[in-house]
Amino acid sequence: MLRELPWMAISIQLILAWIVAVVIHHFLTPVLQRLAAPLPFSRRLLQYGHRAGRAVVFLLLAQVILRNAPDTLAGVEAVRHVGALALISAMTWLGVRCVRAVMHVIIELHPADTPNNLEARRIQTQTRVLGRTIIVVVILIGSGAALMTLPLLRQIGTSLLASAGFAGLVVGFAAKPVLGNLLAGMQIALTQPIRLDDVVIVQNEWGQIEEITGTYVVVRIWDQRRLIVPLQWFIENPFQNWTRTNADILGTVLIWVDYRMPVALLREEAERLCRDAPEWDGRLVQTQVVESSERAMQVRILVSAGDAGRAWDLRCRIREGLVDFVQRRHPEYLPHLRTSSWKDDGDEQLPAGIDKRQ
Repeated sequence: MLRELPWMAISIQLILAWIVAVVIHHFLTPVLQRLAAPLPFSRRLLQYGHRAGRAVVFLLLAQVILRNAPDTLAGVEAVRHVGALALISAMTWLGVRCVRAVMHVIIELHPADTPNNLEARRIQTQTRVLGRTIIVVVILIGSGAALMTLPLLRQIGTSLLASAGFAGLVVGFAAKPVLGNLLAGMQIALTQPIRLDDVVIVQNEWGQIEEITGTYVVVRIWDQRRLIVPLQWFIENPFQNWTRTNADILGTVLIWVDYRMPVALLREEAERLCRDAPEWDGRLVQTQVVESSERAMQVRILVSAGDAGRAWDLRCRIREGLVDFVQRRHPEYLPHLRTSSWKDDGDEQLPAGIDKRQ
């Protein structure tokens, strides 16, 4: 009966192959998971790839069954071709899942939520950029292998071989942005001008690197906006990276006071405010007169903090504290415009530019 109905026999064999693949997956996966429990890479590979692996096993068995079918069977070549495409797709799926598993294990082994996370952010950036690049390459290889199984595409490729120079020029121009971003991603992963959570100034915007994809970078602006920047922009344009080597940073506080204000009092108050501030890291607090005008002098307080966020909060705290100190303790030393005259040796002296006759 089955010999008279070859397609029914093949269908039954495919169903049996699927049952075998499901049974092997059901019983073998828990055993392998227990064995791989102490091994982070193997455990995550099983977690991410066991379903794709089941599909690959079934499609391999299906290919064996279809290859053993008679070549004279109607429609067998089309079914074989569909099975080959499905197998290539399943293997591509398995490759992508394996790459993602390795990426996530490396990221988990190097968490970036620690105080000194420079090395962890470096590794995470390399892992994410290189991992996404490898995923793109795997998908391109899988897509190319699937397309090359089509006879029509092979014929088109042969006919275009004579005009390969023109076609290559057109493809080169069309693929320039994609290839440029791909090469920029590789360069960023290797040289690392930016990393995840780096504090940068891009297009006069202060923010942190939130995400690095295969084509663009997401910068989280301080007011919760998102700036999308192409990868290639970071290679071709200058920008500021405040956490390139470490997160420590210096901040400045500028305050204008009258010339009569004793700088020593401001210095003592700035040091007291820093000692009471939780954002101060204890490295530096320096008070200096850095500017003067015809009306007042400008005092700069240079302070240090562990990162840019704490530095901003510390600057605001010191500025508010010094303004309050001058207002409460020494309001007479606030900047003001003098218009009163004074006498010297009995003769009235007026500031330059003011006539006595006025």
